[in-house]
Amino acid sequence: MQGSVVSPFSPETWPFDLELLPQPVYMVGGAVRDGILGRSSEYLDLDFVLPSDAIQTARHIAKYYQAGFVILDPARKIARVVFPHATVDFAQQEGNSLATDLRRRDFTVNAIAYNPHTQEMIDPLQGCVDLDAKLLRMVSPDNLSDDPLRLLRAYRQASQLGFAIETNTQGIIRNLASNITQVALERVRVELGYLLASATGTPWLQTAWQDGLIQPFFPYANSESFSQLAAVDAAVVELAKTWQPLGLKIQGFIKDTVKTTWLGIAKLACLVHPEPDVAAAELNSLTYSRVEIRAVTTILKLAPQLKTNQMSLREQYFFFQEVGAVFPALAVFALAYNCSVEAIAPLISRYLNPDDLVAYPTPLVSGQDIMISLKIPPSPFIGELLTEIALAQVEGRVSTRNEAIELAASLEEGRREGVKE
Repeated sequence: MQGSVVSPFSPETWPFDLELLPQPVYMVGGAVRDGILGRSSEYLDLDFVLPSDAIQTARHIAKYYQAGFVILDPARKIARVVFPHATVDFAQQEGNSLATDLRRRDFTVNAIAYNPHTQEMIDPLQGCVDLDAKLLRMVSPDNLSDDPLRLLRAYRQASQLGFAIETNTQGIIRNLASNITQVALERVRVELGYLLASATGTPWLQTAWQDGLIQPFFPYANSESFSQLAAVDAAVVELAKTWQPLGLKIQGFIKDTVKTTWLGIAKLACLVHPEPDVAAAELNSLTYSRVEIRAVTTILKLAPQLKTNQMSLREQYFFFQEVGAVFPALAVFALAYNCSVEAIAPLISRYLNPDDLVAYPTPLVSGQDIMISLKIPPSPFIGELLTEIALAQVEGRVSTRNEAIELAASLEEGRREGVKE
């Protein structure tokens, strides 16, 4: 199934045989919603509700296919089976009927069930009507209050689906907005990550801020901050027209183990305090990782340099040494904050050229080479020599190993004479 686009309603595309599911069993949640909307994906994320034996069913399927197995919630009897290209959750039915279970969900469009054995659709809350109307409607205020993350999730789902939030639902969310602080920050960050990762999330982030859901996490953000989010989205489009590879890098994750995009990093830099140290403390309190915090603070620190006159080769060398992989996010951030395309175009060209010695220095010698050739011991001065050699290489003053050693010898001699004086 790798690389194929599949529908959740097609058991032949599932990673397990339908016959391993007992009867009755019901597919629920986002998979049903997306299946009705015709939304497909390469990675299946399926949720099933069973009247009984949910964990036992999950364990049996995992053992049969030698797939991953984990019990997510022993009290509520929820387990997960992990396949290479699918995640399948099995949950015990809440209440004494399927209808009761569905009435405990967040929004009507997520409270539709599908029986894969009979192809029957169960929709007690008229979720299909709201799907047709492209409307996100709460099941009940109590359900939102029971799990306040659902307040923010409404804006994320509206963004992803291209839906509106029903007026009364949005009013209830505003009334309950202060409850968002009860949610674990890690869960909040996941929802924010979705909203920050795409242009469609930007207006919904601003609406969520206006409705009181963002201020507790970004106290320094204001209306201008959210205008800048839209400017970042526009900058991505503009830069990608000329430098498509840069546009692709901006959409990528900053690290395999950190599911935050470079676009999300650029937008985070719009929402935090402009002083890097204050921003770092702010993001640390939100439990962002060191990698994410460093990326944001690097943007805040280096962005002013891009508004100055053209940097010398030396300045560019040190700039690239410091910016590293953060460059794509910095570029769109700077453009959003009125830096001209002309000012950053040479830097973009260097960043996208793996052979560029300013952005990607290729050492002519190592520290070991210098110590052996000059017969000097290890010290911080070795690093200084390597930097000076790299700068000389960038400026065209050295281009071979022998020239690099000669420069190092000259600098070492100058240092000794300086010490004597």
